[in-house]
Amino acid sequence: MAYDLITMGRTGVDLYPLQTGVPLPQVTSFGKFLGGSATNVAVAAARLGRRTAVISRTGDDPFGTYVHEALRGFGVDDRWVTSVAGLPTPVTFCEIFPPDDFPLYFYRQPKAPDLEIDAHELDLDAVRETRVFWVTGTGLSEEPSRTATLAALAHRAKAGITVFDLDWRPMFWKDPSGGAPAEAARPFYAEALKHATVAVGNLDEVEVATGVREPRAAAQALLDAGVELAVVKQGPKGVLAVNRKGESAEVPPLPVDVLNGLGAGDAFGGSLCHGLLEGWDLEKTMRHANAAGAIVASRLECSSAMPTPAEVEAAIDAGAVL
Repeated sequence: MAYDLITMGRTGVDLYPLQTGVPLPQVTSFGKFLGGSATNVAVAAARLGRRTAVISRTGDDPFGTYVHEALRGFGVDDRWVTSVAGLPTPVTFCEIFPPDDFPLYFYRQPKAPDLEIDAHELDLDAVRETRVFWVTGTGLSEEPSRTATLAALAHRAKAGITVFDLDWRPMFWKDPSGGAPAEAARPFYAEALKHATVAVGNLDEVEVATGVREPRAAAQALLDAGVELAVVKQGPKGVLAVNRKGESAEVPPLPVDVLNGLGAGDAFGGSLCHGLLEGWDLEKTMRHANAAGAIVASRLECSSAMPTPAEVEAAIDAGAVL
């Protein structure tokens, strides 16, 4: 039976401080959680009842073992998560300064194993058959992951829902000519958009992909680039969704006391996939995704904070995350 969702991209371990508002040098205790954007999206969708899997790579080390154990614990298929000898499983630290300052510190040297995904090792039949296939901008930042990501997209050829999470992390991009990271990334983003049916990103990310920042103009630029649905996250102004049929929805965020905003976008992504699979209209899909993201923003961790269907419905009914 085909999967509901296969994601391809980052995996690793989040080590988040258990003290809020404390600079990292003074933090004395941390919580260990499964992390990585593509991984979190798969976990979020699994929490909503979807059959999901991840394509990624880890180090051959204890943290890599933890990634496998955590994925299985969340009901996410880990058969395509393989190890790379000689590279450590990535670790990510953050600082927590609510409501809107959450610096991230990525430890992905000398190279992250998830950037060693090779096109020759992909199960392309599974990629084509899954109901939703999800890739990220980070997967385009280095070889061989870049070629593997574009090969998977080309083979899928828009069979079913294909989501390109713009996922802009400038620190992961290197321009050999010394130019701006965004200029180095834009041609590869344009190529990925040709094969996607859905693009999702915040204002910074859509500007990198299209050169346009104004939300409606950016959404139109994404549609012009080849997708059927453009989803532009506008922070405090909510989310804008526009499709090729001319339908649109602009939904405000739910009120929430933010503890840690990291992971909210991944909860949004898992819920977006769920709504698309359910065939909901744009407004219902965006309201559900907003609620899922708000719930995670009210919690410390990312993967283990992903909400259940009952939690999302309760937040929508209450009009806030209580």
